[in-house]
Amino acid sequence: MAELDGKVAIVTGASAARGIGRAVSLRLAAAGASVIVSDIGTAETSSRLADIVSEIAAAGGTALAVSVDVTQKSDIEAAVRLAKERFGRIDILVNNAGSLSGSAPFLETKPEQWETSFRVNLLGPAMFTQAAIPEMQASGGGSIVNIGSTGSLGADAGFGAYTAMKHGLVGLTKTVAAEFGVDGIRCNVVCPGFIATDMHTAANERLARESGRPVDDVKQERYKTVAVRRAGEPEEVAEAVAFLAGPRAEYITGIAMPISGGTPVGL
Repeated sequence: MAELDGKVAIVTGASAARGIGRAVSLRLAAAGASVIVSDIGTAETSSRLADIVSEIAAAGGTALAVSVDVTQKSDIEAAVRLAKERFGRIDILVNNAGSLSGSAPFLETKPEQWETSFRVNLLGPAMFTQAAIPEMQASGGGSIVNIGSTGSLGADAGFGAYTAMKHGLVGLTKTVAAEFGVDGIRCNVVCPGFIATDMHTAANERLARESGRPVDDVKQERYKTVAVRRAGEPEEVAEAVAFLAGPRAEYITGIAMPISGGTPVGL
């Protein structure tokens, strides 16, 4: 029997082909959970979500896809209703959707960038958590895993709004852990460093073009402060999420877990 058999999970921001959300969805399904994969509704993301559902089904699992804009309370409530109607419960919520809006020098960050970063990176997880907790209470407990970053733990120049919201996500995590532990609900945040997602790979390629250097040289420069001297893989983050979501982590709540290969976290 797989450790998440009978559990129902919702994963936000799941559509990127080499993304953390996709890897988490596949890992939870492999552990036996029924998974609702979600992302903002575009033709491209809907197609990618359908591919994830098909991949899970081909492996003998159960999944369904739903379009969710995490800044819209009505979308969140609809996703929670769907989970309850189709599966009868919600046991696991992974707040993975995020935005790099506001990754700019502090004096150049516009109010609308602060607003976008707040709505996607902090308000969205807060609203989804509020919507999921009553269903978890009704089922006798649950696990919420937020996806932060090493920017949740320290600060580097040039990422003001993003860093502020990711620090806020740690505060949200600890608040939920403190308030709902009595209901059997745990809440933790994983904090990835350099992870070889589509976005990270594109950034390496852009830096290589701009500098006129080979991509391998750019990667070596970026990873020289990482203890293991490489980027992590989305699947490595997914392993941590699956652990925190499952029964082996029943006495773990309110923590911020770096998944960073030993990357320094700045100030």
